[in-house]
Amino acid sequence: MIYLTEEQIQVRDMARDFAQNEIAPVAAELDETSTFPVDNVAKMAELGLFGMPFDVNYGGSEMDTVSCSLVIEELAKVCASHSITVGAHLSLGTTPIAMFGNDAQKEKYMPSLCSGEYLGAFGLTEPNAGSDSGGTQTTAVRDGDNYIINGSKIFITNAAYAGTIIITAVTDKDKGKRGINAFVLERGMEGLHIGKKEEKMGWRASDTRALTFDNIVIPKENLLGDPGAGFVQFMKILDGGRIGIAALSLGIAEGAYEASLAYSKERAQFGKSISKFQAISFKLANMAMEIEAGRQLMLVAARLKDAGKNFTKEAAMAKLYCSELAMRVTTDAIQVHGGYGYIKEYPVERYFRDAKICEIGEGTSEIQRIVISREILK
Repeated sequence: MIYLTEEQIQVRDMARDFAQNEIAPVAAELDETSTFPVDNVAKMAELGLFGMPFDVNYGGSEMDTVSCSLVIEELAKVCASHSITVGAHLSLGTTPIAMFGNDAQKEKYMPSLCSGEYLGAFGLTEPNAGSDSGGTQTTAVRDGDNYIINGSKIFITNAAYAGTIIITAVTDKDKGKRGINAFVLERGMEGLHIGKKEEKMGWRASDTRALTFDNIVIPKENLLGDPGAGFVQFMKILDGGRIGIAALSLGIAEGAYEASLAYSKERAQFGKSISKFQAISFKLANMAMEIEAGRQLMLVAARLKDAGKNFTKEAAMAKLYCSELAMRVTTDAIQVHGGYGYIKEYPVERYFRDAKICEIGEGTSEIQRIVISREILK
């Protein structure tokens, strides 16, 4: 790929080798049993995947966004659950501390997050606050040198394996969104209750749970960033996270396409491989074309972020296009496989299930269109 540097290609190939050698042999079983990949998480920690974009002083590698996106993409080509475990840790669980934490918070939390000693998680969504993230009902009441947290969050990735969980909570209802702040919760805090693992249609090997906060007492030092800035901070975090979901979606699409391409050459009907039929070859051509288009959108957003330029519109475009692309490609992949595509013996059935949530998480397709329209109509 002429638009990647040698270093970026090396990072991509490292992730590709790991995915093929360590993840591929167990991906289907982990999906079937809904088992979190503890062993492979430890191996990914040894590779340094959990500290890729962060300061070397805290154990990170200071990789650019393009390199990190390539890793997420390669993991998702084999297993979306592994990919989202890394992606959520990086963009949601750790980046808020890296971007908005003070020196003491970074020194306390970043080394363990970068090393993969424990994972990071991020709590924004609530039972009554999904797309309306400003409708947060979790509260943080100041009590001397502490805050008392009450409320709940849902659909939290990495919840049971997180050492830190960054959440939003309302400190002043009268200030609206300016009354929302971000806080760092720690595993084992009294009053932090982690729910059962959700039984999901896709991403079954990733860990997703609800959280309940029952009078959790945290020191005021656990306030993340400036008072009243929590909502703005999280919107900035979601911009970057959308690049990650675009990369993950692209990986799912690529995995389904590659499986379909190989199958079409092997499967014979009417005396010749089905790849020789225009109905199939045109589907494959469309898959290849749209995947390449999605890749360019993802890389543009990543490069803008690396350049320190505004990337809100481009990240939303990449996330929207690649997530919907993943659904189109995985649907056609099942069609190429025919009846075999509907059974678990073939991976396209799993890719199809894994693709759907990409149109929902980190802002639904409808929210992405709102973001894009706001940006172009300024």
